[in-house]
Amino acid sequence: MSARQNLPAGFEALVPFVARWAAATTAERARRRSDSTAEERQTFFDAAAPRLQAAMAYLDAKPLPELDDADKRLLNLMMGFSHVQMAVEVHRETEPRHAAWREAMVITHSATDLA
Repeated sequence: MSARQNLPAGFEALVPFVARWAAATTAERARRRSDSTAEERQTFFDAAAPRLQAAMAYLDAKPLPELDDADKRLLNLMMGFSHVQMAVEVHRETEPRHAAWREAMVITHSATDLA
């Protein structure tokens, strides 16, 4: 595991998803969701969903300015998870139709990009 992929202790099982899903901006997370397959989304969802509460508790325990690089990767990964969760739990088989609309809606920045 490279330093650019490490996560805080206890979240090692999510390391294989960092390169794909820990995007730093909302626009990039939306693009990765649109570019992914249903199988890729489901695999990430299945790995991350059971760890979501622990990740949120871990991140909530630290002020944003005190997050180190591994913490920031975990934060970005969980924000990526929120995109995947919408696709898996809500849109399901209609996700390709929603992806087409995302292509027309250009995200320039969002509140989460300011952190």
